[in-house]
Amino acid sequence: MQTILICLLIALLLPYAAKVPLAMAMAKLGKYDNNHPRAQQAELTGYGARAHAGHQNAFESLIIFGIAVLTALMTHNVTDVVALLAIVHVVARLVYHVMYLLNYGTLRSLSWFVGIGASIGIFCQAF
Repeated sequence: MQTILICLLIALLLPYAAKVPLAMAMAKLGKYDNNHPRAQQAELTGYGARAHAGHQNAFESLIIFGIAVLTALMTHNVTDVVALLAIVHVVARLVYHVMYLLNYGTLRSLSWFVGIGASIGIFCQAF
């Protein structure tokens, strides 16, 4: 169970780690606009826009993964398979974000499918 909880913690932190390159891109527009960050984010292009999209997607992915993990925990189906799938999800999400920043669309999409597949796999272990 410890592995799955560590993976859940990492997944919880990923959206905030993904904010770092976004904040750096925003700062390159002159300065980080803490009063109107969403308006400033809307002005980003290229790397900055990809950093913003990756940051948002990290939150979206967290919902699916979190529900899958909580389902496995609540149904007492935390197995070695679930732990392995949780690790796969976290690694896929890290790769996903890096591929997004580097503008490798095909590899990004592949890592997205691996991550979502791992989450669905975790959820299906509850049956």
